[in-house]
Amino acid sequence: MSPTGRFAPSPSADLHIGNLRTAVLASLFARSTGRRFLIRVDDLDDRTFTDIAARQLDDLAAIGVTSDEEPEWQTMHTARYDAAIAQLSDRGLLYECYCSRKDIAQAPRAPHAPQGAYPGTCRDLTDSERERRRAELGRPPALRLRTDTNTHTVHDLLHGEYTGIVDDFVVRRGDGVPAYNLAVVVDDAAQGIDQVVRGDDLLSSSPRQAHLAGLLGYQEPTYAHVALVLNEDGARLAKRDGAITVTEIGPQRAIAQIAESLGWQANNVDEMLKQFDPARLPRQPWIYRT
Repeated sequence: MSPTGRFAPSPSADLHIGNLRTAVLASLFARSTGRRFLIRVDDLDDRTFTDIAARQLDDLAAIGVTSDEEPEWQTMHTARYDAAIAQLSDRGLLYECYCSRKDIAQAPRAPHAPQGAYPGTCRDLTDSERERRRAELGRPPALRLRTDTNTHTVHDLLHGEYTGIVDDFVVRRGDGVPAYNLAVVVDDAAQGIDQVVRGDDLLSSSPRQAHLAGLLGYQEPTYAHVALVLNEDGARLAKRDGAITVTEIGPQRAIAQIAESLGWQANNVDEMLKQFDPARLPRQPWIYRT
C-alpha cells in the first residue's frame, strides 16, 4: 500500500478547536511527506452517534481537511478485529480477566511493576480457578494480552525516543467490543497507515500499540504526538469553555486561530502546507482563550 497518514475521531461529541488543530496537523504531516491522507470514524464505543459523525466530517471538510478515500467506519469491519484476536488466542497470547476496575486499583503490585500497569491478577489462574471466577462474574470476561515485556520504546518525530509501559492490556472488553488499543492497530495496518499523528495525551499508549503491532506482524508506524489545546485554567477543552466548534466560530476563524497558534498567517490548509516545518512546531500546549 502507498504510505498513508490519518485522522480518526470518535463521534462522541462535536469536534472542538483542539481536535480540529490536530486534524489539520495530521493532514499537513501526511501531505508534506507525499502520503495519502485518510479519515476514519472510530465508532466502536456505544457512546458514539452517527449524526455526530456526520457533523464531524462536515466540519473537517469546511476547514479543508478531506480524505483521499471515502471514510471507513470501524463498526463495518468487526471481522478484522475478530481475526486478530483469534490469531493471538491461537498462539496462547490471551487470557480471560475477571477483574473490575476496583479490583485492579486495590490489587497489590510487585515492587518492580511499572506504575499503572495491570498487576497480573488473572494471568496464571488454574483451569478450576477460571471456571469458578467465570461463574462468579456472571458475564463474559475481558481478554488480556499476555505480554513478555514491561516496556517498549517508540520513536516520535516530536518527542524523540519514548519508553512506556507495556502491561497485560485488554484487547477485548467484557461486552465483546474490541478495545481501542487493538482496534486502532488493526485498522491502521488494514488501511496501510504508516504515520500516526495525534494529541500528545495518547503518547503513553503508543508503546502498547507498537508492541501489539509487532506481535501481529505489522510494521510499526511513524509517530508524531502534537501538543494539546487547553483552556485558560490549563485543563483540556470542554463545551463549557465557550465558542470552540466550527458551528460556533465559523471555518474561517477556526483556520485563522489554528494558523496563529502555530505561528503562521494563513487563510486555508494549502497556505499552511507551504509554511509547514515539523521542527518548528510548538512543543507546549496552546492555551485557548475565547
